[in-house]
Amino acid sequence: MTKNIKSILAWFALIAVAFLVLNLLVSAGVLGLYQIQILMGIGISMIMAMGTNLVLGFSGQFSLGQAGFMAIGAYATAIMTNSNPTYAGFYISMLVGALIAGLIAVLVGFPTLRLKGDYLAIATLGVSEIIRIAIVNGGELTNGAAGLTGILPYTSWPVVFIFVVLIAILIMNFLRSSIGRQVISVREDEIAAESMGVNTTKIKVITFAFAAMTAAIAGSLYVGYIGTVAPKDFTIMRSIDYLIIAVLGGLGSMTGTIVAAIVLGILNMYLQNVAELRMIVYSLALILVMVFRPGGLLGTKELILSKFFQKNKGGNS
Repeated sequence: MTKNIKSILAWFALIAVAFLVLNLLVSAGVLGLYQIQILMGIGISMIMAMGTNLVLGFSGQFSLGQAGFMAIGAYATAIMTNSNPTYAGFYISMLVGALIAGLIAVLVGFPTLRLKGDYLAIATLGVSEIIRIAIVNGGELTNGAAGLTGILPYTSWPVVFIFVVLIAILIMNFLRSSIGRQVISVREDEIAAESMGVNTTKIKVITFAFAAMTAAIAGSLYVGYIGTVAPKDFTIMRSIDYLIIAVLGGLGSMTGTIVAAIVLGILNMYLQNVAELRMIVYSLALILVMVFRPGGLLGTKELILSKFFQKNKGGNS
């Protein structure tokens, strides 16, 4: 019990220090407007990649539908804040977008998540495209292919920081719960898990819906950060971008996902002037990782602070 309390306090201290350091850098002008925008982009990428890793790395389901659910959150915020341009309206729209994304994920999850591998990837890609095309044909509500503009800047770097921390905590606690252990058992051996009484379809749908809701939250933060939204922002390449982060960091490692999002975010900052080379560099990075680190940068390893307290205790005895 004491070890757990120490671990929790250590995590809170680490998070507080990270926030204070960033706040100091921003206040001192070390991080300008451009760097702050990059920082917010990295945070949103972390949220999306954590959801992708939850589905692919922990439940073993190859999904390419995250961009569609991100679009739901983005458009929910863009539409609702147009009639209620307040922070209350922004957070209500975020909740509504997450609930809609979760509901759609449940509705499409039961038939599609019975598929496996490439078939599931194609099915979820189809769902994402259906959502995007529905937005294109949304008439005055979504303004079609032109999208919506003039969204107020509700998203700031502290808001993104807080949501990254909250979602990381929610996902890690989910994975350590009894449902989370069932999720991992499905990834390891679905037939064995089912023979032990695990309702594999239900578990996969719950995980899929959870990831969809995190994607919708990221979409709301994205539109409050960019100020505009259009269907072209949510093509398959958007899903692949976050898939790359999850694979590079390590499928089955949330710590790896966060590290990879930071590395690729900084790399992307230096590739802004040669945007056409970005995917080439990403592809080369993936090839190198697959050759030298097939499991990703961290594999399935996590940063667990409680281990440090165990070592200290053992050293003192």
